Amino acid sequence: MSKTLTEELIYEILSVVEEIPEGKVASYGQIARLIGRDKNARLVGKVLAMAEYYGDYPCHRVVNHAGRLAPHFYEQRALLLEEDVEWKDTNHVDMKKCRWEC
Repeated sequence: MSKTLTEELIYEILSVVEEIPEGKVASYGQIARLIGRDKNARLVGKVLAMAEYYGDYPCHRVVNHAGRLAPHFYEQRALLLEEDVEWKDTNHVDMKKCRWEC
């Protein structure tokens, strides 16, 4: 499988992100697995960092495997609080309670 970042791959990632329900979160690795690229969690992060150029997607619902928020995405916490996501501490969502089971 090609490692090139294509428009098709970008929209494949964003279509998965679009399915995450309100009040739930997914990890970068979880999204990578769902598109058949198990080892490409960083690629998912790269795509999400530029998602605003492709439309309005709920990228705030994607965190790392431990529930840590994305660095430099200052609005992420407020957006998740509005959706009543449960927290372990200030910077980590409770993945056991809020992980999207897809």
